[in-house]
Amino acid sequence: MSNGEAESAVIRCGAPVDEVRPAGTPRVHVLSARDVPLGGPRSMTVRRTLPQRDRTLIGAWCFADHYGPDPVADRGGMALPPHPHTGLQTVTWLFGGEVEHRDTLGTHAVVRPGEINLMTGGYGIAHSEVSTPRTTVVHGVQLWVALPEEHRNADRDFQHYAPEPVRIQGAGIRVFLGSLAGEVSPVRTFTPLLGAEIVLEPGRTITLSVDADFEHGVLVDSGDVRVADTLLHRAELGYVPPGADVLTLTNESDGPARAILLGGTPFEEEIVMWWNFVGRTHEDIVKARDDWETSSDRYGTIDGFPGGRLPAPALPNATIRPRRNPSRR
Repeated sequence: MSNGEAESAVIRCGAPVDEVRPAGTPRVHVLSARDVPLGGPRSMTVRRTLPQRDRTLIGAWCFADHYGPDPVADRGGMALPPHPHTGLQTVTWLFGGEVEHRDTLGTHAVVRPGEINLMTGGYGIAHSEVSTPRTTVVHGVQLWVALPEEHRNADRDFQHYAPEPVRIQGAGIRVFLGSLAGEVSPVRTFTPLLGAEIVLEPGRTITLSVDADFEHGVLVDSGDVRVADTLLHRAELGYVPPGADVLTLTNESDGPARAILLGGTPFEEEIVMWWNFVGRTHEDIVKARDDWETSSDRYGTIDGFPGGRLPAPALPNATIRPRRNPSRR
């Protein structure tokens, strides 16, 4: 998915530092989403929780858009023409609908609910994403992973995986990256990561063993989910710092609740993010944009897409500065 903004708005949030909680209960910082339109009057609107001022990354996860369920008849569905990416991996995970994916590797795939499509941009790749004709509702998440310095110019790649659901403690879990609840994803990443969909039955609680070296994020798609002692509502993301070796999730809703659990070891490198590019300096971004606008060989070409490319927005009249996470609390 393409980032529809050239600059990000500022949102401040987080749990109070003086909050008292039972011993062993992890602190959960609540990150609220902001609405971002992608395109014209009938465009999709996504709810963005990463990046923002108070949190740039969770592990190497550097971008999180949550969208839908949006009727295609009202909004026109997803219709993103060819656009570029550098220095990152894109993760597409759907709850409803289908998306046709084409990229400059020659990949032509249909993304369906419960299946991960992970695309590695590295030095440069381009892709298009369009709702299939039989899709009536678009609903899912688009996530990006920052590549570490030693791999940020990695070769283009595309991986597809359909994890089998497992059921424990009244929950259905699909592990699409990393390992959780005895399940291990074969999808390759460049830093230790976790990604899983969790669907909780009404009133049920699940306690999961997790890696204490990871920081975690719980993004709620539907229902109200309590993480430790903090209640999260739809489209909110709860951030849990490193140190917790278990996470407890409770569905406080009358119906099923669904959430995406993200995790990873803290990403200590500073990154520069602008539009669809991740780099390390302002100059990296300028070069990536120029290469796209001049149709250089860096991104390749997409066969079979019936239309033109997405132009890059104008660069800001200022140096693009690195994004930093706040100091750990």
